[in-house]
Amino acid sequence: MSVASTPTAPLRSLTDRLGQTLMRRPLYHGIGWLVFFGILVVLQLQAGEYSLGLVLINELITVGVFAVVVYTNLFLLFPLYLKRGRYWIYLGALIGLSVLFTPMELVIKYFLFSSDESVQIDLLDNMEAYFLGNFLIGGVSSVGKIMTDWIAENRKKQEVENETMQSELRFLKSQINPHFLFNTLNSLYALTLKKSDKAPDIVIKLSEMMRYMLYECNEPEVPLRKEINYLRNYLDLERLRQREGIDITLDVKGQVVDQQIAPLLLIPFLENSFKHGINAALRGGFVHATLEVEHRAIRFDLENTKGDTMPRSPDAARPSGGIGLVNVRRRLELLYPQRHVLEIRETPGTYAVRLALEL
Repeated sequence: MSVASTPTAPLRSLTDRLGQTLMRRPLYHGIGWLVFFGILVVLQLQAGEYSLGLVLINELITVGVFAVVVYTNLFLLFPLYLKRGRYWIYLGALIGLSVLFTPMELVIKYFLFSSDESVQIDLLDNMEAYFLGNFLIGGVSSVGKIMTDWIAENRKKQEVENETMQSELRFLKSQINPHFLFNTLNSLYALTLKKSDKAPDIVIKLSEMMRYMLYECNEPEVPLRKEINYLRNYLDLERLRQREGIDITLDVKGQVVDQQIAPLLLIPFLENSFKHGINAALRGGFVHATLEVEHRAIRFDLENTKGDTMPRSPDAARPSGGIGLVNVRRRLELLYPQRHVLEIRETPGTYAVRLALEL
């Protein structure tokens, strides 16, 4: 027979739980009971029926019995019955607990105050009130336990969700760097084969961008001005490696001060405009980007030419933008829920993106 099924298991569980509580939060419980004791004493003294010494002894016994009822309820009745959905059994057990300790409390007080007949008479006349007090304190402790368990469970659930989200964000961000690096190195390789004078400039620009990605993008947010500078460097790099006749612009409107943004959030749109737009077009083309900056919001508009074939719908399982746009959509959902609007329009000759974002 397993230990869990032995008759002494509930008592052992009660002892273990009580020990853990007293070791972990003794100050918290002690202050609570002390405050409760003080309130009872003040209320009793305001009645003006008994002396201070008598009131202190009486309420000390009351609080002691309350404590026994509360901890017996929390560590025995609550986990055995209420937590398992055995509500009627729990109610009966709580009534039984109150019936058990109320006479004990009354007997102790009756003999302790044997020299004061008025106190003994008061005890006998208020037996129901003492029972109700013990029953209610047990019920209130259950309500408090349910609330604290709910709060703790929600906090734990939130921590798990946050950790899951951070793990996914780290994975999504890790996809960006190799994706961009792969495209750029391919271009650099092609230029070195041609012994182009543009190759050294590409190396310098790439070095600046990699420094930003490696050392400044490890925080959840970065200054918007640094992100804009990164976009400018990227477009400068594209100007170096693109063929003649490509019109590439980035117009920043508004005042950039202390705004913060998730790192590498806008670059996938620009990457997409070249990889699936300009590079797929046979002749000429353009990439026009506009960033409107407000105090706590931005609007990013991007339009570029593309191939002559009508692409698949942007809502398809794998949109024409590839993993870059799939990535950025997911990052927006995780980082800016209910705080962004992303619109994508495609025609046979152009591709347009509009992103409104609350920072």
